[in-house]
Amino acid sequence: MPQKRPTIYDVAQAAGVSKSLVSLVLQDSPKVGEESRRAVREAIAELGYRPSRAAANLAAGRTRVVGVLIDDYTNLWFVDLVRGLHASLGPAGYRLSVVDIATDDQAEDPVDQFLSMRVDGMVVGTDPPGALAGAGLPPVVVVGTREVPASENRYDVVANDDAEGGRLVARHLVGLGHRRLGHIAVASGAGRARRAAFESEARSGGAQVISTGEARGATDRAGYDGARELLDADPGITALFAANDVLAVGALAAARDVGREVPGDLSVVGYDDTSLAAARLVGLTTVDDLSFEVGRRAGASLLDRMRGGAADPVRVQLQPVLTVRGTTAAPRP
Repeated sequence: MPQKRPTIYDVAQAAGVSKSLVSLVLQDSPKVGEESRRAVREAIAELGYRPSRAAANLAAGRTRVVGVLIDDYTNLWFVDLVRGLHASLGPAGYRLSVVDIATDDQAEDPVDQFLSMRVDGMVVGTDPPGALAGAGLPPVVVVGTREVPASENRYDVVANDDAEGGRLVARHLVGLGHRRLGHIAVASGAGRARRAAFESEARSGGAQVISTGEARGATDRAGYDGARELLDADPGITALFAANDVLAVGALAAARDVGREVPGDLSVVGYDDTSLAAARLVGLTTVDDLSFEVGRRAGASLLDRMRGGAADPVRVQLQPVLTVRGTTAAPRP
């Protein structure tokens, strides 16, 4: 039979002290005398005792867990966001617990779930649920351009400037000479900011814009269907802007199926500059919204909050960059 792992009670018995004193030694408390401290450490070494980090954290009033709330696992933007969060929070000893409100079958409100887990902080990557307006919450940081009610503006926000990103795409396409543009839209605060700015900037440059209804998910199928809808409605469209890269890849497939060569017959632009966009087979022109840096900054902000940082909410807005690859060109004469 496997040997039983030593417990804190075994250490206390071997050192001739109480369990509470062993706990104080494990917390490196200055209240413990040097002789008792030495006895406990010798007992730990002799028994091969490994303290429970979770138990130690709970005893200190923390769990070292950060809850991350997102709204779509299929949106690759969240991959780099989580990597950025881990870059800041991981070295500080925090683990991430991620819940996707779009796909996870939750029996309870995700915020309540995090509260029952006693998370030390929360990162919200979706339009905030009403539960965030309540009291008794841990420190919260909102990431991305979200439709945050005025009552919830007490939280730090880290985002890229989605409106400027939409303008960058419009300037690029209009600058290439495109005058009939299509946009595949999504239902989110970030998506609406991109759409409004794209449409306004394109029209101010003399272009016409037709937009789809708002797709609920960032899927290849939604991008395909949106592109087919636009191209069927107006065959004169020479460029499509999809609200994210996954939608744009679906648009590329639609262009192929209707016989539109990219970029000769149809230019296609995405958003997020994900690994999918950068793949050599795709080579998608897109907007780099610095998602890793958004996550890293959000993690650093949350760490500051969890350590009792400044009381006033902080808003960080990063400037996006247009990444031009092989899916955009001037329209054919």
